[in-house]
Amino acid sequence: MRVQRALAQAGVASRRAAEDLVREGRVLVNGRVATIGQAVEESDVIQVDGRRVAVEDRRTYLLNKAVGTVATASDPEGRPTVLDGLPSDIRLYPVGRLDYASSGLLLITNDGEMAHRLMHPRYRVPKTYDVLVNGRVSDEDIARLTRGVVLDDGPTQPARVQRLDRAHASGTWLRIEITEGRNRQVRRMCEAVGHPVRKLNRSRYAGLTAAGLGRGEHRPLSGPELTRLAGLVGLRR
Repeated sequence: MRVQRALAQAGVASRRAAEDLVREGRVLVNGRVATIGQAVEESDVIQVDGRRVAVEDRRTYLLNKAVGTVATASDPEGRPTVLDGLPSDIRLYPVGRLDYASSGLLLITNDGEMAHRLMHPRYRVPKTYDVLVNGRVSDEDIARLTRGVVLDDGPTQPARVQRLDRAHASGTWLRIEITEGRNRQVRRMCEAVGHPVRKLNRSRYAGLTAAGLGRGEHRPLSGPELTRLAGLVGLRR
């Protein structure tokens, strides 16, 4: 196994961040400075900043995030985070983000390699959002969202968009599926076609749903779910 992958699986950091640690000379293998791509075995002693890395059991949880929680490990403003109520015996972190005003599905893990691949655009992991937007959304607006719209960081990839049969006096409910993961992407897409988001809930993530989970509740992924998720991003588990 490559040293950066070993660090990611040990929950030290994502693979990309682990590569940075190696480049900075902060990682030792058997007392010697590690190099990017260096192979390591279970018997090797790996240290980061002088501290030995202990390999943790990989754990992944599905959380039904509530509005008013922050999708980070800690918050300088003291707001509730998505890790509140989850096990504290290992270092967990969220896979990607849902902003403070959004709700819905979020994966929480210590599996750095899995997290890295789930967030990487190469793997096109599907994410579905139920969104209430301002105003009446026309067929042309839906066609624009489906084709892709131009944002300040470039055009979006094609999306699946449908109008939901949920009546609202001054807004429209949409279901939007994307395979990218840009910051606040769905909100910015809707703003680009003149319909700012009022409510946003991620209803599906990589085929997972919130069935059986109330707001703020979490559960560990089952063995079959983990196997399917790993296969989706090209991992063998």
